[in-house]
Amino acid sequence: MLSRRSLLPPHKALRTPGTSLAIVNIVLLLLFFFLVTGSLVPAPDTQVQLPATRELPSGHLPSPLLEVGPNGSLRLDGSAVTAAALQDTLPAGQVLHVLTDSTAPALDLLQLLAQPPFPDLDIRLVTRHRQAGA
Repeated sequence: MLSRRSLLPPHKALRTPGTSLAIVNIVLLLLFFFLVTGSLVPAPDTQVQLPATRELPSGHLPSPLLEVGPNGSLRLDGSAVTAAALQDTLPAGQVLHVLTDSTAPALDLLQLLAQPPFPDLDIRLVTRHRQAGA
């Protein structure tokens, strides 16, 4: 007697994917989420605002304006002043606009702003828009 053989390939049991594939997918999704939504480095906690370049005519400067000269001299709204006098003049939390020479070292400005009364003030740097050809 002849036996009947199936012409179909032998039946293999289906393999279910392991849990490692699900874990890899979740980790990749979390990685993409954090790359898109945030930064890995926290922003420094400082009151100094980064300068923004805008057109600013000389006659329309904000007030109060502290001018820092190249030699470290301070002028508040055009009048010579010392850092100690600023503490008596400006209340804590007030906005103070700071204008400094573009060639002045940033480290000098940071050292000045670390002294009293500057940590208690809301500091905003004033910049001027450089005109083409100027």
